[in-house]
Amino acid sequence: MTPPPRRRLPLTVVGAVVSPRTWESAVHVVLSLVLGVISFTVVVTGLALSVGLAVTVVLAIPVLWLTLAFADVFGEIERARFRTLLGVDVSVSRPPPAASFWRRFLNRFTSASSWKRVGYAVILLPLGTIGFSLVIGAWAGSLTLVGLPLYVRALPNGTAHFWLVDVTWGPRAALATVAGLVGLVAAAWITRGWAALEAGIARGLLGLTTTAVLEQRVDTLEVTRAQAVDAADAERRRIERDLHDGAQQRLVALAMDLGMAREKFDSDPEQSRRLIDEAHGEAKRALVELRDLAKGIHPTALTDRGLPGAVPALADRSPVPVAVHVDLTARPPASIEGMAYFIVSESLTNVAKHARATRASVDIRESAGRMTIVITDDGIGGADPLSGSGLRGLAERAASVDGRFEVSSPLGGPTVIRVELPCG
Repeated sequence: MTPPPRRRLPLTVVGAVVSPRTWESAVHVVLSLVLGVISFTVVVTGLALSVGLAVTVVLAIPVLWLTLAFADVFGEIERARFRTLLGVDVSVSRPPPAASFWRRFLNRFTSASSWKRVGYAVILLPLGTIGFSLVIGAWAGSLTLVGLPLYVRALPNGTAHFWLVDVTWGPRAALATVAGLVGLVAAAWITRGWAALEAGIARGLLGLTTTAVLEQRVDTLEVTRAQAVDAADAERRRIERDLHDGAQQRLVALAMDLGMAREKFDSDPEQSRRLIDEAHGEAKRALVELRDLAKGIHPTALTDRGLPGAVPALADRSPVPVAVHVDLTARPPASIEGMAYFIVSESLTNVAKHARATRASVDIRESAGRMTIVITDDGIGGADPLSGSGLRGLAERAASVDGRFEVSSPLGGPTVIRVELPCG
């Protein structure tokens, strides 16, 4: 996260008291105690019962397996809680999938990740108890000091006793209010800090290890690299086919017309002139086809004006009215720019062919080194990347550069395509 400018730092520190993030963290800390009581009770009871039934292995194994299964489900619940309240994505570690039922059954006992989830379910209670006491104590103590002038005279002898300090109505009560306001700011950051500590512990016990993350990353890159190679090969075949079926055939006809015109140049000048005129027309049509083919590879408008100029030109050519908004702080790399243009072009083509839409929109924005493209139409919906090669090909293109491609298209519409591409 980028640190706030120094001029805004005091406002950021004080604003934490009323920030939604602080109160989401507070709710998270309170839930940690509640869920910790449940998880500790179930897991410790299950483990103790398994040990007690160890003499009868037949009963101990199912109880232990169910305890580990509960820890697994609880890990999923915690993952959702961290993602919803704190915006933290904790990837739950899992053993590699096994082919047979018995292997999957045994993996529950032998997998280190299963026992790490058990450990998390056990320590959540003491962790939640400490966090609850610390956070609630900080807020309650601070609010007590802030409101002290309102009730101090109602106390016995009009005095509030704080350890070695006695506070009565007057300057001391005012100082207590100031201390309480400072305490509220501290309580907000204590709440955030404790929630961040819990997130770190959850990542360590529930999340993937560094090695597993790298292995997943390598597997993903291998798949996306293969997809990129396939996409490039398909594009090469398309260009070859377009050249063979279009411009190449026209150039062959052009050569034949010029050859016939040369043969008839002396014997039949009029026929020769007509053949030359036809050859001239073929040459111009071949140039048009070559120009269109070049535009399909990398449009001139994209090269000259970038996405802010090229995307509106795409929208103007669409039979469906398209509203365009492009907000980029800097021009992205050429490869990303070309991919974004291709994705928008193909998406608008799909809208015109299949969506039965009356209007569409393209919104392109850049933030924190990521370009977000949102393409929306009010058509009939039902677009599914798994049912056709078009959307699947776009998803593979985005994945080849570590991007994301998401489609929301319920029956009846609307269809929303959201693409994120790295552009830093």
